[in-house]
Amino acid sequence: MDAWVWWLIAAGVLVIGELLTTSLVLGMIAGGAASAAVVAALGGGPVLQVAAFAIVSLVLVLGVRPVARRHMHTPTSIRTGVAALVGAEAEVLEAVTGRDGRVKLSGEIWSARAYDGQSEFAPGESVRVIEISGATALVG
Repeated sequence: MDAWVWWLIAAGVLVIGELLTTSLVLGMIAGGAASAAVVAALGGGPVLQVAAFAIVSLVLVLGVRPVARRHMHTPTSIRTGVAALVGAEAEVLEAVTGRDGRVKLSGEIWSARAYDGQSEFAPGESVRVIEISGATALVG
C-alpha cells in the first residue's frame, strides 16, 4: 500500500478518536496526518511527510486549538434564557431544603431546592444558583 493511504487511515482513526473524546487534540493531529498524506501523494519522501505531519500538527494544536476551545464556551455576558441565571445570586424567601423552597431570582419568584440535597437556607439568606432543573433553581 502507498504511504498516503496509511496517512489517511491514521487521520481517519484520529478523527474517530476525536469524536469519542472531544478534546480537540486528536482532531488537530488528524489534520497533520492529512497534510502528510497530501505530501506523500505528491511524491514527497518519508522525511518530508513526517516533517509536514509534525509541523502542521504542532501549528494546529498550539495555534488553532486555543481559539476553538474559547469558542466552545459561551461567555457569561452573552448567555440567554435559564443559562444566564446559573451563577446568579438569589434571596431566599421561604426556607430552602433538599426538597423545596422559594427564592427571588432576577426579580422573579422561583421554586428552589438545595443542590446537595441536604443543606438548608433560611429566609433572607443569599444563595448562588448552581443549576436550573426545569422550573427549579438548585442553589448552594
